[in-house]
Amino acid sequence: MDKNTLKSRAYSSKEIASAAIKIALTSQREEEKRYQADFLKQGIKTVAVDFGGEFITSVMKIIERAVVASKRENVISDNHVEEGAVAGATREALSQIMPKALGLNVGGKIGIARYKNHISVAIFFGIGLLHLNEVSIGLGHRVV
Repeated sequence: MDKNTLKSRAYSSKEIASAAIKIALTSQREEEKRYQADFLKQGIKTVAVDFGGEFITSVMKIIERAVVASKRENVISDNHVEEGAVAGATREALSQIMPKALGLNVGGKIGIARYKNHISVAIFFGIGLLHLNEVSIGLGHRVV
């Protein structure tokens, strides 16, 4: 496909969720920046941010990081509707992980993708106690 075809193509919520997952799974900043540039060529804005700590005490920090990073990278505008959409999608993603993570340490990356009115948040977690680690992904979506 040529550049004009990519820009004019409409993406579904499933494809935007896939972009959020892909950006959350990056392991290095260089890889993350390459993905961001590739997605932006397709009209999809993305951002990723790291997090870590004890799950219960980290929930609010994770939501705040998702909202702040989204605004900083112009994925969302500075208004309560779009901030609320990111916060809600992040909370949804966290709720999917909660049963595995309660009382344990978590660390990983939040990936956020937006195309027009679709916003998806993917959270890739390493959940651990000592050297016994579990991995999980939570995913949330909102429409603005």
